[in-house]
Amino acid sequence: MARLALLSVSNKTGLIDLARSLVEEFDFDLISSGGTAQALKDAGLPVTKVADYTGSPEILGGRVKTLHPRIHGGILARRDVPQDITDLENNQIRPIDLVVVNLYPFEETIAKPGVTLSEAVEQIDIGGPAMLRASSKNFAHLTVLCDPAQYDEYLQELRRNNGKASLEFRQKAALKGFSHTASYDQAIAQALTCQFASYLTEAQQYTLSGTQLQSLRYGENPHQPAAWYQTDTTGWTTATKLQGKELSYNNLVDLEAARRIIAEFTDTPAATIIKHTNPCGTALGSSISEAYQKALNADAISAFGGIVALNRPIDAATARELTKTFLECVVAPACEAEAQEILAKKSNLRVLILPDLSSGSKEIIKAIAGGFLIQASDDIIADSSKWQVVTERQPTASELAELLFAWKVCKHLKSNAIVVTSDRATLGVGAGQMNRVGSVKIALEQAGEKAKGAILASDGFFPFDDSVRTAAAAGITAIVQPGGSLRDQDSIKAANELGLMMVLTGIRHFLH
Repeated sequence: MARLALLSVSNKTGLIDLARSLVEEFDFDLISSGGTAQALKDAGLPVTKVADYTGSPEILGGRVKTLHPRIHGGILARRDVPQDITDLENNQIRPIDLVVVNLYPFEETIAKPGVTLSEAVEQIDIGGPAMLRASSKNFAHLTVLCDPAQYDEYLQELRRNNGKASLEFRQKAALKGFSHTASYDQAIAQALTCQFASYLTEAQQYTLSGTQLQSLRYGENPHQPAAWYQTDTTGWTTATKLQGKELSYNNLVDLEAARRIIAEFTDTPAATIIKHTNPCGTALGSSISEAYQKALNADAISAFGGIVALNRPIDAATARELTKTFLECVVAPACEAEAQEILAKKSNLRVLILPDLSSGSKEIIKAIAGGFLIQASDDIIADSSKWQVVTERQPTASELAELLFAWKVCKHLKSNAIVVTSDRATLGVGAGQMNRVGSVKIALEQAGEKAKGAILASDGFFPFDDSVRTAAAAGITAIVQPGGSLRDQDSIKAANELGLMMVLTGIRHFLH
């Protein structure tokens, strides 16, 4: 008797070629449900509909198709257990040798703008995961395939082994099946948790799974193995690499830091240059070329070997400027044809296109011994209308815009963070110091004479007035900081005494 294969797939990539080989090369009979059966029939392949095989029609608008003893009995039967074989014979159930299933596109659905809860719920597969789990459990007796990328490998396996799949292959395929259902369930649980509960305070379990996109050469250092995993269909998984070497672990970490900063700016051309996750230069300009040049001029020494993010397409003028400095990576929402030709002369420069630079993770996860921590992303939108001016001198509209720019950049520096800016460009950056006074001194020293008339932003409050006095001595005219210190009045008093303007945001942006 011919062997039996059950095919029920949402993603029909490679389906017809696989099915034809199963029938013509390896003498399989095919049973299938819904759209898969129709696709096979349209291709001229012999197929029995699941409803005809089970004698039970599809009901509830297709919600119930494969949940039937003739399906799951054929999948779960142990060929070396006499009672199982007897049960199959008594119930006229054929053993199933191959299950090909992939699941409704839940993650793709929830990624669409404006998708409703009811639309998302209808994309929660029931029969598919049940068949995947059952067939993965019974790997000793059948093969399960859940990814079109497995089809050719499976056919080659049959050709090598007289039409049979080895136990090793079946075990490997079963592991992929279990991983696929685990990832699918995790995506559903996470999405519905965000809908039904505060996942940071109410969720008692949090699972994380992903599919490996790339094995990386190494991690932060050569002795650390590393890999890149995809958790959904957004973000960097949608990026296109136009040229350059493979991305490294450090490249990806820095690119994400660059994306987070550039996502702060949408209305005006903006550029940022990242080194070790900190911006060494960030600027706005009337054009993307001007923005990049201003960012580069902020700290050209540190920019060497940096990561650049632009919030506008790369044009020819910007491309020519980019090729004047050694850079590791450049990311932008698009790249003009002429610019691409110019950049191609720097073959080692990695150029990535990420159309949506604003799409990022809604949570941040950090591993600790014995577990992990999770927090919501710091994606609060700065609103200067809610800031409190606490000094006698009031800000002008231009000063307020400069303070807002500096505040947005400061948010993405390692704490303790200080930024000095002027003309919507960074002049000095102090990050990651063990005390705020040290960060102030570094930022002011880097700004030098340009600090005169500039403004200063701090990611945390000033516990004493010493930083305010140091800033004033360097020529700073305005300060933006969160406030909240018991000694805020000391800083405010010093600012008034020295003629500075100071605003308190009421929001802190520590980044550890």
